[in-house]
Amino acid sequence: MSRPALEVRDVTKTYVGHPPTPVLHGVDLSVGAGERVAIFGSSGSGKSTLLNILGLLDVPTSGAYDLLGQDTCALSSSTRAKHRASALGFVFQEHHVLGARTVAENLAIKLAISGVGRRGRADLVRDALTQVGLTHRRNAPGRLLSGGEKQRLAVARAILTQPPVLLADEPTGNLDRANADNILDLFDSQARKGVAVVVITHDPTTARWADRALELDGGRLRLGAHG
Repeated sequence: MSRPALEVRDVTKTYVGHPPTPVLHGVDLSVGAGERVAIFGSSGSGKSTLLNILGLLDVPTSGAYDLLGQDTCALSSSTRAKHRASALGFVFQEHHVLGARTVAENLAIKLAISGVGRRGRADLVRDALTQVGLTHRRNAPGRLLSGGEKQRLAVARAILTQPPVLLADEPTGNLDRANADNILDLFDSQARKGVAVVVITHDPTTARWADRALELDGGRLRLGAHG
């Protein structure tokens, strides 16, 4: 049996304070290559905390998190940053498009930050824009894109370097149904290539779209009503 793309075992998270604030309680999660998992729950249920742990932006208080077979909890901050850049793609509800830059420049800047040489950027930009159907808008300033186009650009930015894991935080929350479905179609195309897709959502349609829908309630993860 192949190893999971990511695996969380008995993870807890408590924020230091007076008193301490426990957020996650014994969370277990395993996501295979090509699997689509949706995690939903009310505000304050711990979704953002879990996503930050999965994205190597935070570490659990206890438990284990393996990413592509690598135990991440004991890694140095610099090594975690390298793993984050190479293994993970992020799509956020707020697309963070640079309005004064063209579509192509938005992607090229991401590649430059990731350390990709200038000579290798053009092909990666072209391939990503083709996948999300934005080739015809490559020279348009980001500020002129529609909401759906900006989110497609956000997906293109996330898949630029072909990471094996895609994490999305409310990626359809600000979109109409047609554009939301377009984003889910893009995630489908990545899953067919073997990318593990984890989506944090409030949207019941997105929860039904996933192979598994899990509810985070009171810091505990369980099979959801949409699953």
